[in-house]
Amino acid sequence: MNQEQGLEQLEATRIVTIIRGVKEQHIQAVAEALLAGGITVMEVTLNTEGAPAMIRSLQETYGDRMYIGAGTVLDLADARLAIEAGASFIVTPNTDEEVIRYCAERRVPIYPGALTPTEIVRAWKAGATAVKIFPSASLGITYLKELQGPLNHIPMIAVGGVSTDNIQDFLRIGCYAVGIGGSLINLKEIEAGNFGWITEKASALTERIRQYRPQ
Repeated sequence: MNQEQGLEQLEATRIVTIIRGVKEQHIQAVAEALLAGGITVMEVTLNTEGAPAMIRSLQETYGDRMYIGAGTVLDLADARLAIEAGASFIVTPNTDEEVIRYCAERRVPIYPGALTPTEIVRAWKAGATAVKIFPSASLGITYLKELQGPLNHIPMIAVGGVSTDNIQDFLRIGCYAVGIGGSLINLKEIEAGNFGWITEKASALTERIRQYRPQ
C-alpha cells in the first residue's frame, strides 16, 4: 500500500480508533462493534499485551473490510515487529526519522507523532504519509488551527481530546483525520461485555462525520 492509498483509507471515515489495553479475548468483538458503527480503521498499540497476535488475527478476519495497523511504535525494532505481524500502517508517538524512512521505503503508510512545526516538517520530509499531532489535547484546537497556516500542505491527524461534540471542529480547521482512544474504547464496558456501547459511540461519531460539510 502506498502513501496515496493510506490517505484514501483515512479519508473513508476520518477516524483512527486507538486500541490500547484490550484483552486478546475481546479484540474480535471490539472490531465487530466498531465495524457495525461504521468505523473501519483500527490501531492496536504495541504496548497492549499480545498486540502482534491481535493484529494477525484481525487481518485474517477483517483485513478485507478494515484498515488495521500498529501504534505506539517507538523504534526500528518495533516497526519491524509490527510489519511482520501484518500491520497495514504504522503510528508512532514520536518523530523517529529512521522509522519513517524504513516504512516509506517499504511502502507501508506511516503516521508519526510530532508536536512542533519543526518536528512536523522533519517527519513530512522523511516520508510520513500524514503526521499525528500529539498530544493535541494539551494545546487545543487553536494551536492546530495556527499550524494550518504555514503547514496546510501536510495532512495532520489530531490525537487527544476528540469527542462527538467537537469532532467537526477538528475537521473544520483542516485536520485530515482524528485519533480516538479511551472515549470510544472503554475498557470497563468491554470487560462487562457491553460491545453495543462501542457501536453506539462509533455510530454517533460517524454520523457527525457524515453531517460535516467544509465551510
